[in-house]
Amino acid sequence: MDATMIRKDFPTLERHVHGRPLVYLDSAATSQKPRAVLEAMQRYYEDANANVHRGVHALAEEATELYEGARARIARFVGADPRGIVFTKNATEAFNILAYSYARHRLGPGDVLLATEMEHHANLVPWQLAQAEAGFDLRYVPVTPGGELDLEAFEAEVATGRVALFAVTAMSNVVGTINPVADLAAAVKAANRDALVVVDGAQSVPHLPTDLVALGADMLCFSGHKMLGPTGVGVLAGDPEILEAMPPFLGGGEMIANVTLEGATFNEVPYKFEAGTPPVAEVVGLGAAVDYLERLGMAEVRAHEVALLEAVLPALEGIDGVSVHGPTDPARRGAAVSFAIEGLHPHDIGTIMDREGVAVRAGHHCAKPLVRKLGSVATTRASFYLYNTLEEIPALVDAVETTKRFFDR
Repeated sequence: MDATMIRKDFPTLERHVHGRPLVYLDSAATSQKPRAVLEAMQRYYEDANANVHRGVHALAEEATELYEGARARIARFVGADPRGIVFTKNATEAFNILAYSYARHRLGPGDVLLATEMEHHANLVPWQLAQAEAGFDLRYVPVTPGGELDLEAFEAEVATGRVALFAVTAMSNVVGTINPVADLAAAVKAANRDALVVVDGAQSVPHLPTDLVALGADMLCFSGHKMLGPTGVGVLAGDPEILEAMPPFLGGGEMIANVTLEGATFNEVPYKFEAGTPPVAEVVGLGAAVDYLERLGMAEVRAHEVALLEAVLPALEGIDGVSVHGPTDPARRGAAVSFAIEGLHPHDIGTIMDREGVAVRAGHHCAKPLVRKLGSVATTRASFYLYNTLEEIPALVDAVETTKRFFDR
């Protein structure tokens, strides 16, 4: 895969900041968008701007075809049934649907909802809110000093047979760890065949080949903006039968079959969970993003990122006073690389690196429990994607060394 050629598809990467060529290393927060995505959304607004599922005129039918066509392609991309593809505004909303419509109604005292210390707040806070009402136990799989799940602790929790819902990230947004989701899901199901397995794919779907069935998961949540798509659209992908048995999350237009003054009956899935006018242009854009990724091939995307990791991990670790969090083996991790510079606060690091034209993320990355486990309140994170090149790694290293010299002064 030729990242140098790919970069030409991304207008933002042509920018200069502070008089320097932009080195964008913050794709774990949001990815840049190729022209194919921008143009697909523009074409929708110019040629087929209408609401979906509601009109019989030509524009409405064209808009509906674009919207449902994107649903089918996104379903294929993650190995899901199109009836189980629910469009949300982000992965966070997808988790909230499950917390409200599944955990609150299906879990109770005596049940365990098992998550991990590695989770993004989106895969923690909704369960905490549901626990307050439903009364189930909320337990966590610890993280080892090396940034991986403590599998012995996991096995001990699962062996009780009480785990009714297991929520796990496929790839950490902080330490990059790739979790063995299929093995974890199989263990949970072996102990309790009725348990629900929920996977956070916000980081993994943009970077790894994904198949919902192969993962052994019931539900997969991910966001469009981290996989070359626009903001404002996410996906809850899951088993249509489970979704059908869940009560609606929001009420209003589109999610109904019939309404009287006495009550309502609800539409079939996925429409039962898509109340109101959906994000049509954003879904069209996400469909175009999936097309772009499929043309490149997700195996090729992964191979490119492993090559970047093979270069960047030793380069950072070779700088005096710099330590990298998470697995050291590129095959066991994704391209989000959190690091620390001894004695320096990540916000200071990020500020000076920005002056050098290198965009990194500084903060707790919406994963405070994990960052605390690393012994800090924040980390600096450089995250790579398909448009980053090996030639950008020296710029990252130079920016780190310049930052050290600045504060040494």
